Amino acid sequence: MKKIKILTITLAIIAVTMIAFLGVYIPVQNRMENQVKQYDLAMDLKGSRNIRLKVNTETETTIKDAEGNKVEDSANLTDEEIAEKGYIKEEKAKNSEEVKNIENYKASQRVIEKRLQKLGVSNYIIKLEEETGDIVIELPENEETDHVVSNLSTVGKFEIIDSETKEILLNNQDIKQAKVMYGSGNNSTSANNGTTVYLDIEFNKDGSKKLEEISNQYRKTENTSSEENTTESNTEATNEKKVTMNIDDEEIMSTSFEEPVRTGKLQLSIGSASNDKDTLQGYIDQASSMATVLGTGNIPVKYDVNSNQYILSDITENEMELAIYIVLAVVVIGLMVWIVRYKAFGALGAIGYIGFVSLYMIIVRYTNVVIALEGFFGMVVVFVLNYILVNKLLAQKEDRKEVYKNFFIKIIPIVIMVITFCFIRWTPISSFGMAMFWGIVLMVFYNIAVTNSLLKIETRKEK
Repeated sequence: MKKIKILTITLAIIAVTMIAFLGVYIPVQNRMENQVKQYDLAMDLKGSRNIRLKVNTETETTIKDAEGNKVEDSANLTDEEIAEKGYIKEEKAKNSEEVKNIENYKASQRVIEKRLQKLGVSNYIIKLEEETGDIVIELPENEETDHVVSNLSTVGKFEIIDSETKEILLNNQDIKQAKVMYGSGNNSTSANNGTTVYLDIEFNKDGSKKLEEISNQYRKTENTSSEENTTESNTEATNEKKVTMNIDDEEIMSTSFEEPVRTGKLQLSIGSASNDKDTLQGYIDQASSMATVLGTGNIPVKYDVNSNQYILSDITENEMELAIYIVLAVVVIGLMVWIVRYKAFGALGAIGYIGFVSLYMIIVRYTNVVIALEGFFGMVVVFVLNYILVNKLLAQKEDRKEVYKNFFIKIIPIVIMVITFCFIRWTPISSFGMAMFWGIVLMVFYNIAVTNSLLKIETRKEK
């Protein structure tokens, strides 16, 4: 029975070790993909993307009629045609001189930082060059970086306007938050069945009140007329007034309302219902971008991406691999020392230690620990602390409770320091803190549940 328990625990540790170091591969579209999450490496280990946002200096041309109204579809008009029709051609800077000031530059920096946080980017550096207004951003390089960059220079000006008078009815100041939602297609035809992606815009108290008034004022109406001496009536839908939704002065949609909106929310479908994974991901990315820019406010200054460069890490892959091999070699030597010194107890301690390392590597990935060079050092410290603890357990065959008690009392100052480091927003320090925190937590529960169980079985066997 004791052999079966040891074999069961050993097989479980072997399975965890294979997952941690080899991964879990399943076929996806005629190729094998690893389903185990990759490590989240910081910029000092993986490299970074350097982005420079430069204040836009371009001008835009506007054609207006004699009454001062903007002429639509005027892109193809020649100067002669403009003069014949009595139109006026105006050149206007996209960033006026009044806009280009330090207050707006700082406000732009704050909005961009909010967008980075909303997009889930925690490891970044952002700097404002106050003299020029340029904003320099350093981001970690990963598969989401291009999507993040595409959201940084978008102004995000949101407006709902009267389609005819162009009066602004709602804008960014009326938005509380925006998010992406999903729903199932309800149409009977199979072509329209599937998942639909929605952009959900929630308005604040004043915005909700305005939205209700607007949706009532710009509501679809029905005009019913009855002919004399007949019982038939003709009902036709009439809709005199519409609203237009613009983002960055580009029309998203023009519509009227079926009924008054009293929820304070607008749900806009992005694309059509679909079951195709790639199509849905495209809709989700589009909705996510819109939710990000609307939920963080508009940037008061128009910026352009002036440079977008990938910067290699100072630490090469070969150097990182060498460091990992050295750590593994030291661990193997340490485990061999246990086996020679403690015999069967040492072998079980080594099995338990391998399980600890493997499970720790998985936990680090799924707790989103950003591994900087300091975080890597923190992981090595965890391995050393756990080695010391297990060595004490191997040396003490009788009262192991005292070993746990004395060990964890001694590391209380380390625990306090580690918890403090976790809340510091500087990546090198927080990386070290988070790596140590999860290591200590695992050290407590794993050694009591697994290592202690293995050693107890062998102790009883000897007795």
